[in-house]
Amino acid sequence: MGTAGTFDALPMLGRGKHRNPKKGACFMELASFLAGERWSDHPQCTHPLLAMLARAVNDLTSDRNRPQLAPMIPSVIGLNSDDPRWDVHIALRAAQTALPVAPADRQQTLAVAIYGAERMLDVLDARPEGTMSVESVEALSAVPKTSEWARRFCAGTHVKPKRFVRDAAPSVVSTAVQGISEAYVGDADDRLRSLLGDTIADARRWAGLEETGTALREDQWSDVVRPAEV
Repeated sequence: MGTAGTFDALPMLGRGKHRNPKKGACFMELASFLAGERWSDHPQCTHPLLAMLARAVNDLTSDRNRPQLAPMIPSVIGLNSDDPRWDVHIALRAAQTALPVAPADRQQTLAVAIYGAERMLDVLDARPEGTMSVESVEALSAVPKTSEWARRFCAGTHVKPKRFVRDAAPSVVSTAVQGISEAYVGDADDRLRSLLGDTIADARRWAGLEETGTALREDQWSDVVRPAEV
């Protein structure tokens, strides 16, 4: 194993947590390695909820398509903030993406999450109460009956931003990724990859980082995407 940045013997992407690089690596473990941190799937270099999203997408993407996640790994390094709006926006995008395709037993949770996250942004951004983004309106319109139920369910409820960040946001991200992976669609892996890529792009914009130079070159990540040896 070379030092971070040499890319001479990177482990292959795999599901779950790995004790060391010889056992394989998940998305965030490779990020910790490239960042020069201690080997971990919870590195300090990445926002905790973004890292959770990356781990979930890594684990629920098929073995065949998981290598396509590799070029995004360097892009999460240095993306961190204690601004609660990061957590709210990450959870909101996940719910918006998943709601139109998720199985019925997950749709109520996701619809409630959209209303809840938009309410959090009303508070955090001092927006007029009841403001809804175009993306939220479109996602909710895909499941009108569930949307109406969620609207009534959320009426009169109040959740503090700290509690939403601590309790609700991680649950929303988990439910959303599970919902996409279980959806009756032929492109679930593509949807998961797009969700992660779009969220990373959001976070880089919030952090004021440039998009150029954030992906591994083909010659750098060929070992990462190498088929697993049997």
